[in-house]
Amino acid sequence: MLENWVVVPTSLPKVLRRCHACASETYRANGKFRINANHKLLDAWLLVLCTACGETAKLTVFERMNVRSVRPEMLDRMHDNDPRLAAELLQDPVVRRRNRVALDWDDAWRLDTGGSDHPDREVIDVSVRFAAQIPVRPVRLIAEGCGLSRSGVEKLIADGKLVSTARLSGKLSSDFTFTLRR
Repeated sequence: MLENWVVVPTSLPKVLRRCHACASETYRANGKFRINANHKLLDAWLLVLCTACGETAKLTVFERMNVRSVRPEMLDRMHDNDPRLAAELLQDPVVRRRNRVALDWDDAWRLDTGGSDHPDREVIDVSVRFAAQIPVRPVRLIAEGCGLSRSGVEKLIADGKLVSTARLSGKLSSDFTFTLRR
């Protein structure tokens, strides 16, 4: 029987960028936007706050965009300071590249195993799905979901008792499956 696990975000990730005021390396997004209109051109920014000194920085969402080019529902969501839109934009590689920032997902996600009970089963087939593009080490997910240590999971991989079509070393942010034989 195939078990389904889901990696779910619990909060917005920290934004890794150097603060010009205090030289801190992390900011937190609170879902607030700033929009500026210059005739028929719009600029939009996602506001982030330094975790050390509280200084505000702006992450550019778009610049000098014709007002007719912006989807009305996106503009409404920005005016409403929609935190879901902030999460979507933080995960957008174009926005991250334009602003030269990275994301730190530590303590911003959880693994939902659906309350499965599997210690007594000989073979466990698991499908891991990501609700957002959260880069996580598969060894960490498997250890947390199965109640094992990371070194124990690595030993199972080395012994061939834990197999997957995905690479289990490094980080993944896309769905994968694995089989554990005891």
